[in-house]
Amino acid sequence: MEFLKDIWLFINERRKFWLMPLIIILLLVGALIVFGGSSALAPFIYSLF
Repeated sequence: MEFLKDIWLFINERRKFWLMPLIIILLLVGALIVFGGSSALAPFIYSLF
């Protein structure tokens, strides 16, 4: 969790709030890959693309 704290402090200190949507999208795609590869939901996720 310290990594997320460091990212937040960097964004807040340098006023680079435009990075937040990019980080959120990357986290969502990473979660989709993790859950899509190892769950019963994989066929449904693959049909979206």
